[in-house]
Amino acid sequence: MIVGLCTVELFIPGSQSLKDKRQVIHGLKDRLRGKFNLSVAEVDGGDLWQKAVLGMACVSNESSHVNQVLEQALNLIKSMPAVEVVRTQLELL
Repeated sequence: MIVGLCTVELFIPGSQSLKDKRQVIHGLKDRLRGKFNLSVAEVDGGDLWQKAVLGMACVSNESSHVNQVLEQALNLIKSMPAVEVVRTQLELL
């Protein structure tokens, strides 16, 4: 069993409040769950209105599949105009 963990630090320039941030993050998490069947959660930056850190997890029997899914998820996040990716970290367990 291969577990892939990806941490993504995001900057949300258009957010003017926590409500704005939650709306953007909620939509992003729903898209990631629906398209890639990932476990996604905001793991840090909950009290900041322009910063969020998302944690994503994927489980498979092949490391190449885990890498492919997480890379595609990162590409989806990078394509979204409402967020800017500050930093990413990818781990395989």
